[in-house]
Amino acid sequence: MKKFALMFAVMFLFVAMISPATAAPTVFRFAGQSPPDHMATKMMEQMAKEINEGTKGRVEVKVYPASQLGNYTLVMEEMIRGTVDMACMSVATDFDPRLEILYANGYVTGYDAAKKAFDPDAWLPKKLNEFLTPLGVRLIGSYIEGFIGIASAKEAKAPLDPKVDKGLLTRVPNMVCYTAGAKEMGYRPITIPYPDVYQSMQTGVCDAADGYPTAAAYTILGDVIKYWYATNYSMEYLGYMVSDKSWKKLSPEDQKVFLDVAKKYTLKSIDNAKAEDEKYMQLMEKKGIKVYRYTEEQLRPIKEACMKSWDEIGKAGAGTELMKEFKQNLGNI
Repeated sequence: MKKFALMFAVMFLFVAMISPATAAPTVFRFAGQSPPDHMATKMMEQMAKEINEGTKGRVEVKVYPASQLGNYTLVMEEMIRGTVDMACMSVATDFDPRLEILYANGYVTGYDAAKKAFDPDAWLPKKLNEFLTPLGVRLIGSYIEGFIGIASAKEAKAPLDPKVDKGLLTRVPNMVCYTAGAKEMGYRPITIPYPDVYQSMQTGVCDAADGYPTAAAYTILGDVIKYWYATNYSMEYLGYMVSDKSWKKLSPEDQKVFLDVAKKYTLKSIDNAKAEDEKYMQLMEKKGIKVYRYTEEQLRPIKEACMKSWDEIGKAGAGTELMKEFKQNLGNI
């Protein structure tokens, strides 16, 4: 009996040692580009906690904000290699020009429409995954920081009529989608690097800035602008992405946890964006900046004008057939 008890104890100890409950967790490095106190980072931390809990400790997600693991292009490369597991960052279009459809102007002009467009089961995320998955990266959700408008030191002429020249030399990001979109809306685009925009507006090199979400326009350009036009022709977008090599290490059960959490925080980010946009527009008004808010119906002419710029995105590398499909699925949401 003593021998049997001893053998039983040894077997129990062996089973306990190899039990999944005591196995070391799979560690996921979650790269972010936003500062530690930014809402995007806070949501990353909340996601990490929920994934840890949802997988019952089988997966431990560690957050690395403020580009600690590299900028978004480098992190994309590392996710392809499998050396970075997960990211909440801008989607690098360098790897496939078709990814630039994400930054097209005008397909979403309101928060409810954003929820339809960026639901992980919607057409756009699925299409983006058609391009990303062969690279070795999966898009599992989206973070919407806020809508982009026009920040200006001078008043725009007829801001809701795209046929009218606004009379503003306007800084745009160095992307075809923004240059073409600005022209269609009636602005005169000029490419200026992001760090130089404040000084350029201060010295009169440009009159206005395209490409800034509401919060950034207030915090970065608040001292040099007098007008904010909430034209919502684009949004500040980050993707929740996972390395395919890391994804394949997960069980189907744990993959579902990741997908459910990513969907939850996609929708949560849009609600947060709405609140943050309004918060910073109120701060603008307190600062003396004239703020123009518009309904989606009022913005319809701008949306239709921006849709004309989609042809330029197709010619630039996305492909005309893809842009036709893009228009069919996103032209009327």
